[in-house]
Amino acid sequence: METALKKTLLSAATLVALGLAATAGAHDAHACLDDACTLQLLQPAGDAAGGGAIETPRFGSWGFDVAGMDTSVAPGKDFFAYASGTWAKNTRIPADQSSYGAFRALRDLSEARVHQLVESYKLGDPATGGDAAKIAAVYHGFMDEATIEKLDAAPLKPLLERVRKAGSHLEIARLMAARDTFNATLFGLSVSDDQRDPEHYTLYMNQSGLGLGDREMYLRDNFAPQRERYLAYIAQLLELAGWKDPQAAAQSVLAFETKIAEAHWTRAESRDRDRTYNPVPFERFDAYAPGFPWAEYFKAAGVDHGSVAVVRQGTAIPKMAKVFADTDVATLQAWQAFHAVDGAAPLLSSRFANAHFEFRDKFLNGQLEQRERWKRAVSLVEASLGEAVGRDYVELYFTPDAKAKMDALVANVKAAMAARLDQLEWMSPATKAEAHAKLKGFGLKIGHPPKWRDYSGLRIANGDVVGNALRARQFEWDYRRARLGKTVDKDEWGMTPQTVNAYYNSVKNEIVFPAAILQPPFFDPDADPAVNYGGIGGVIGHEIIHGFDDQGRKSDGAGVLRDWWTAEDAAKFEAQAAKLAAQYEAYEFPQLPGLHINGRTSMGENIGDLGGLTIALEAYRRSLGGKPAPVIDGFTGEQRFFLGWAQVWRTLWRDDALRQQLVNGTHSPGHIRAFAPLRNIDAWYDAFGVKQGDPLYIKPEDRVRIW
Repeated sequence: METALKKTLLSAATLVALGLAATAGAHDAHACLDDACTLQLLQPAGDAAGGGAIETPRFGSWGFDVAGMDTSVAPGKDFFAYASGTWAKNTRIPADQSSYGAFRALRDLSEARVHQLVESYKLGDPATGGDAAKIAAVYHGFMDEATIEKLDAAPLKPLLERVRKAGSHLEIARLMAARDTFNATLFGLSVSDDQRDPEHYTLYMNQSGLGLGDREMYLRDNFAPQRERYLAYIAQLLELAGWKDPQAAAQSVLAFETKIAEAHWTRAESRDRDRTYNPVPFERFDAYAPGFPWAEYFKAAGVDHGSVAVVRQGTAIPKMAKVFADTDVATLQAWQAFHAVDGAAPLLSSRFANAHFEFRDKFLNGQLEQRERWKRAVSLVEASLGEAVGRDYVELYFTPDAKAKMDALVANVKAAMAARLDQLEWMSPATKAEAHAKLKGFGLKIGHPPKWRDYSGLRIANGDVVGNALRARQFEWDYRRARLGKTVDKDEWGMTPQTVNAYYNSVKNEIVFPAAILQPPFFDPDADPAVNYGGIGGVIGHEIIHGFDDQGRKSDGAGVLRDWWTAEDAAKFEAQAAKLAAQYEAYEFPQLPGLHINGRTSMGENIGDLGGLTIALEAYRRSLGGKPAPVIDGFTGEQRFFLGWAQVWRTLWRDDALRQQLVNGTHSPGHIRAFAPLRNIDAWYDAFGVKQGDPLYIKPEDRVRIW
């Protein structure tokens, strides 16, 4: 998936819910497997504290849940129902979740394991007890509900006092730059690998400032109910904070954010690497985007030792600076006060936490119940000291055997990709040579980083939930900004080992697979190879293809942002990509009339699925060594391959969550991914006898053929 490069440890929504949301990331260097790109752990099935290591579940006798199929449905009519129809009929989305499927189930398992670990850490002195004592302090501090209720709004008072004292545009700008608070900013700063100089870190700036996440939520008529409820939520939190005239203040905040939304680029525009690398020297910012005190902003953010910021949305930033200058200080203060309360609310007493849940989780995503307190406590630990937990997680749950078999799978899929490159009729010899060089240089990280983060500089205190969260936020930012201009750490990971996800990093030209995803249904060392190739093999292929998708192809084998394709090759590629986009945009969601998949926004992910599955199939065939695949339970090898893919993407949605995915996500919904790429692969038609007249049939000449 194409997302901003975030080094925080949870999804943006979850981080906001914990009051730990760092400024949005630098650039779309991470291309992850699903929209929980930085999401570590969510909603386990039950309390797993105590006892020994939690066992990994198995899927059927050969790696696939045959009992979950509905074979009364023809594969060519509805392949999702054929592969997972009985599972879908018999599965209910847990009340504390907004969607459910293979990803969520595996994240349940990972979170339960982390819960067991953090419960084993004993409270002590965080200053002298090492990481375990810090983890215990964060976890048990949040679990002490009685103390949190007693404190009520007290932790908010110093934060709101800072807002009230910010009586000028200059002081508001300084507050926007601060990381030891929960305030919002219009101009997100982050430090990451330089796309034009991958050996060094640089500063990135991107558009920010919207409480509803995406500009479409403010500007499209069909989101009027969401805006109306958001207005009420702003007023509710301002009233809880004791803000003067909360109703009028809420109106001004929403009007302000709407103007910012009008200036924002679309998600599709923001993932176009031809447009999102715009270096601006610090001394030019006043002329480039007048109306904002840039020098003071960079100083307050602690990045004034740098000299340039790479602006992602080049034309949006000046417009936003003007909106800021034209907005009265009282509105800016109300905006900051609201976001301070919104960010802190999940860490506060029930009247704040419940208000946050009712809007953010229940109204926007359809989640019926608040997550259990221990689950939220685990998420807070993950956000604060994720790699410290990861060390112990790896010792318990990652085996050398799993790594060895993954190494072999990756090597086979890479070899298949090389073979596919040689077979392409539309790609010229010059571009093929560059593509081979890039593929050969692909780095591979499996399981966990070779070295762990040092948290000795993070000050944690027993019983100080909000203070711990703020210090963790500041600690993370200080770690990032200190590296500005320095040599890139090639060993660093963008995810912790307990993350159920994977990603491709274009600047490092590497693919990364954390330990937690190397489990069923993605990967089972004892499963039928066809299922593994359809599952984790398709994932490996997906991440490899991200190096050659509509944006990944713009970086070369050294990670440098440059166009190494011939114009003719690019035109042929883009024509096929446009056909693929049209296919995805044609899918309808009857429960959400007027909403469709955005083919441009999800382009890289859809290409990744189609190309990844194509080369994974080639790799599976190569793995047979010329011998026929066995038939198991009446299924051929290639049938099992495609079923393995479909099993990974079995997903159920609440309507509100599906709406959020279509608007705010960069991936097609999972139940679409289960079958959409297969419609362009000839072998799927042959494997299941899909023929003309079947609803999923596409004529051979109309099938998209890229890889």
